[in-house]
Amino acid sequence: MSNWNDFNDAEQQPSFDLIPKGTVVKLRMTIKPGGHDNPEMGWTGGYASESFDTGSVYLACEFVVLEGEYAKRKLWSNIGLHSNKGPAWGNMGRSFIRAVLNSARGVSPQDNSPQAAAARRIRDFSDLDGIEFVARVDVEKDSKGEHKNVIKQAIEPDHRDYGAVMGRPNYAAPPAPKASATPAQPAAQSPQRAQAPVSKPAWAQ
Repeated sequence: MSNWNDFNDAEQQPSFDLIPKGTVVKLRMTIKPGGHDNPEMGWTGGYASESFDTGSVYLACEFVVLEGEYAKRKLWSNIGLHSNKGPAWGNMGRSFIRAVLNSARGVSPQDNSPQAAAARRIRDFSDLDGIEFVARVDVEKDSKGEHKNVIKQAIEPDHRDYGAVMGRPNYAAPPAPKASATPAQPAAQSPQRAQAPVSKPAWAQ
């Protein structure tokens, strides 16, 4: 154990240089509970926060880079849920969460199948607390005019950088069926085949 007055073996403080804008990274998102609930809106569990100044409601999120050159770096951004100025901010938050779910669960944004629809649903905000996905790092100015890193865009499976970061193949849409010169047989003459059971991914259990 180190002596309390000897700091030679202490780790050097981390760099606070900005991550370059546009860098694609894998993140884990956690929500800082703000204690604001509104069951009518589905905001339960104390995850949402409310601004005392504007009355806006949001999720205060911390993002930790999981891999690569910037591993363990932390970024902070808010996900809008409601603004008294109109629906725009809440709609942006919904779009971001949709993309996060697509990224985390490997669903193409163009996939409208029942399985994809189920993947874009959550029970409550606890399903987002700890979720891992791919995102693009952005840079913006804070209230003091200083630049900071933020997360505004999740990278979905149809993006060219998704597969390399997530370690899985990029989503590829199935090819369109080719027209056959042979007339289709009536359904009654086709033997029925037993279908193998399909296992559910962890998020769908």
